[in-house]
Amino acid sequence: MDKQELQRRTKQFALRVFKLVDALPHTPVGRAVASQLVCSATSVGANYRAACRARSRAEFAAELRTVLEEADGSLYWLELIRDGELMLDSKVSLLLTEADELTAILAAGRKSAASNRTSNIEHLT
Repeated sequence: MDKQELQRRTKQFALRVFKLVDALPHTPVGRAVASQLVCSATSVGANYRAACRARSRAEFAAELRTVLEEADGSLYWLELIRDGELMLDSKVSLLLTEADELTAILAAGRKSAASNRTSNIEHLT
């Protein structure tokens, strides 16, 4: 997956989260989870864009760590929505899958960047 594709995918993830958040119950718990999820989901794409502008391999690896943390955080909040039964599983499952896939992609990219293997870094930048 190239840089533009991953940037597009992370942006689409955030946009899909917006729609899901709008459908959450307007309860104190629903609003709290919604706020946390929006923050983490939008940070995935924003921080990945910053990583793509890194000036060195070390900076890229450091930025990817933040992206990975936000993707994993998004996965956590989506799991809470499902497990807390704030929304039907069928409405959350596709976003859970996407968050899990993004987390796996970013974890692999982070590992590659940290080990200085340029062939694997280039597929994420």
